[in-house]
Amino acid sequence: MQNTIKVERAKMELTQADLAEKVGVSRQTINSIEKGRFVPSTLLALKIAHVFGAKVDHIFSLEPEDWDEG
Repeated sequence: MQNTIKVERAKMELTQADLAEKVGVSRQTINSIEKGRFVPSTLLALKIAHVFGAKVDHIFSLEPEDWDEG
């Protein structure tokens, strides 16, 4: 899954730690999501989108391989 968290953070001049505090997770979690190593829960994705004043599908988008089974 792709995301635009880094770009959105830059627009709002937020650090990973700032965003993490706003959504109640660690900075490492935000880092892992940004790098595509961790897929957030629906609740966390909604919280992140809310901080940016955006819809979830503006922040997160599926890649073709996300549709593969197995």
